[in-house]
Amino acid sequence: MSDIPSWTCKKFVDETFSKAPVPGGGGVAALVGSIGAALAGMVCNLTTGKKKYAEYEDDIQRIIKEAESLKTHLLSLIDKDAENFYPLSQCYSLPANTDEEKALKEEKMQAALLVAVSAPIEIVKISYKAIKLHEELAVKGSKIAVSDVGCGVLCLKSAMQAGWLNVMINLKSINDETYVKSVEEELLPLIAEGEKLADEIYEDVKNQLVRK
Repeated sequence: MSDIPSWTCKKFVDETFSKAPVPGGGGVAALVGSIGAALAGMVCNLTTGKKKYAEYEDDIQRIIKEAESLKTHLLSLIDKDAENFYPLSQCYSLPANTDEEKALKEEKMQAALLVAVSAPIEIVKISYKAIKLHEELAVKGSKIAVSDVGCGVLCLKSAMQAGWLNVMINLKSINDETYVKSVEEELLPLIAEGEKLADEIYEDVKNQLVRK
């Protein structure tokens, strides 16, 4: 599998445009999320060391470390999503002419679906965590970069929602109802809170940018 995060922007976009199965929605979600986390780091770098924000310096140093970790994690999920999808893609071409073949194909499909859904689940969780960082930066970050807080949180909200769509399409075919229910119970409240928080941060940023 290629090291997709090392591709140029043009190559990533062109490969996504093509009929190649990866990168697809999951990889795009991870990339957009990593950019959202990177904007949190940018805001921190524009804030640190400034006398005007000295009272927040410890928080800014903590946030920049967290943003770096989340950015790196989301970037790694681009490849993970592509790698995890491959076994599932192979299952579709398995023969299903006899009852035995059908049973074997279904068994392999179910195992592959559990692998394929894992990266999108992580994308949802990590994007939510990064949204929380922007909540702090809307208050503690340099005001010359507050628009970047808004841009970052929009990226992360989109990444979280796109990640969830990629979770849903896999859950739809998973037969283990207990597993499906556990994923939904974990992620749905988190997504609802993340969407609400992202919208609030965006509105706060817009209000800060209104000409007085």
